[in-house]
Amino acid sequence: MNNTGLDDTIVALATAPGQSALALVRISGLNARELILRLAPELHDCGLIARRATLTRIIHPLSGDNLDRAIVTWFVGPNSYTGEDAVEISTHGGSLVPGLTVEAAIAGGARPALPGEFTRRALLNGKLDLLEAEAVLDMIEGSSPALHRAAIHQMEGGLSTRVDGVRRRLIELSAALAYGIDFPDEDEPPIPPERILAQAVGALEELDLLLRTAPHGELLRQGALVVLSGRPNSGKSSLFNALCGRERALVTEIAGTTRDAIEVLISVLGFPFRLVDTAGLRESDDVIESLGIEVARKYVAGADLVLLCAESGRGLDEAEVAFLASLPSKVIVVRTKADLGDATAGGPDEIQVSARTGDGLDSLRERMHTLSFGSAPLPGDEPIVTRQRHTRALGSAREELENFTALLRDGAPSEVAATHLEAALEQLEELLGRIDQEDVLDAVFSTFCVGK
Repeated sequence: MNNTGLDDTIVALATAPGQSALALVRISGLNARELILRLAPELHDCGLIARRATLTRIIHPLSGDNLDRAIVTWFVGPNSYTGEDAVEISTHGGSLVPGLTVEAAIAGGARPALPGEFTRRALLNGKLDLLEAEAVLDMIEGSSPALHRAAIHQMEGGLSTRVDGVRRRLIELSAALAYGIDFPDEDEPPIPPERILAQAVGALEELDLLLRTAPHGELLRQGALVVLSGRPNSGKSSLFNALCGRERALVTEIAGTTRDAIEVLISVLGFPFRLVDTAGLRESDDVIESLGIEVARKYVAGADLVLLCAESGRGLDEAEVAFLASLPSKVIVVRTKADLGDATAGGPDEIQVSARTGDGLDSLRERMHTLSFGSAPLPGDEPIVTRQRHTRALGSAREELENFTALLRDGAPSEVAATHLEAALEQLEELLGRIDQEDVLDAVFSTFCVGK
């Protein structure tokens, strides 16, 4: 995106392509006003009033063809999403009319927007910081109410406020050190050395609090990986379908029907789970089935939670007991087919479930939630670090700040310790997007959809 500039006027379809009642075409840039008056010449007569939706004809600026009768809303910068003059055109849906409208805007002087370019301009124009911009993407891609709540909190500045608080504290410390370096003969520095150390330790504690949320935040974005495992015909696929709420896995009486892993993202009590149905664990001479079993073992090794499925009414055999003992992750023993077997059999921590009747499914969902998310703070109550970029930046800032405090305790010269303080500050400013590093911005906004 380095070869583009803020002087360009950009256009994109902001809604998903396909059949719909309405579609939204977005235009932003210096020439947005001139362009919309070319596309909608009737606005010359009725006037272009900010934030007023006007029903008008859209015509092609070169051919004069009538393209649609649409609703045009005009936004005057900086009071727009991008901070620039901007237009939103609500056209009829489908693929033809919105596409023709975009083509007309390009013919009138706009260029196609790149992925995330509208939000990138909002960042560069000071409408939001980089953490808030990433929250916009989480809002779009959110797969669960929990991630949605976390994204709302971040989009409203919850995480930014905490990070900026640490940043401001480091700026104050940097200023105090600079004063001592520039005016060494002053009797009373603005902040005594012991207080500088105390404030640095306080900043470290703030960073630690944020970093402790990172594993939970990662789970919120990706979903807890839950793998259904067990012997062939143990009810894995039926349970998988019941938890999904629809039939995704093939269910037969033939052992080895599931040859490969099937993964579906589901929401359980508002939290995201990546549910995986795997091949039954057994020795097999079938080449394809053996490959499926190997895939199953790899999924189990990387799982956050394993559901070991075993039919109700029987004890676990030696292979199942050994499998349980070998699991590196949390596990729930699920007694399947409870409507067919003796539901009183089995251990006290096992859950009896019938995929056919639905009995026990709610208890299973509650246990899944407790083991995966139960000890974590509720999204929206406190800031949560949800991306690896955040974790890396906060971790690097913490490391530099730790070096800073160690040098202070050792009595190192202030100018030497200050280099680590400045490095920590730079990491936080990069996290917030206060430092205009094109490679960082390119990496973030390349994941956005066009039109956002």
